[in-house]
Amino acid sequence: MRWLVCLVSLVFFPTQFHAFAGQVLPVGRSIGAPVGFASACASYRWLCRATSARPAADEAGMPLLRKVTRAVNLRVRSTEDRSASGNDDVWTLPSSGRGDCEDYALQKMKDLIDAGFPANRLALSVVIGPHDENHVVLIARMDDGDYVLDNLDNGVKPWRATPYTFLATQDFLKRSTWRVTLAGPRANEFS
Repeated sequence: MRWLVCLVSLVFFPTQFHAFAGQVLPVGRSIGAPVGFASACASYRWLCRATSARPAADEAGMPLLRKVTRAVNLRVRSTEDRSASGNDDVWTLPSSGRGDCEDYALQKMKDLIDAGFPANRLALSVVIGPHDENHVVLIARMDDGDYVLDNLDNGVKPWRATPYTFLATQDFLKRSTWRVTLAGPRANEFS
């Protein structure tokens, strides 16, 4: 009987089970990088350098994404740039165990690259949260779609399963370039 219920569900509600499979963030034209990104590129070669394409093993990649997300979220304490550095928007690795959203994302990217995850499958993304706050997350491109690594959530989720509206995303291959994204619940407000 259980298999019949599953079969009927798949026939009548197929998108419910495959809503997130194969979903990559849509990107459009080039756009200027966020404030602070250029100085981070100058400081961290791994952030913007072009890399040769290496395949990611999804079966090994997802556990690594989860492990790094939890580890960084636990060891870094959330602090706004102004209180940590005296500046409004500084993109650096966390300092003295403190950082804000882009600092978490940079640390996760570095840790993943150091662990062998392909740099050309990682990108930063600027989003708007459900309470109109600007936020930066790390995107990991897997064979079945793009996943979000966030300092506000220890889970690794498909981008469509987050409450975020994606505005701009670092190009996966031309890493110093950013692209308009406009995806998510409020994307039509920005087009």
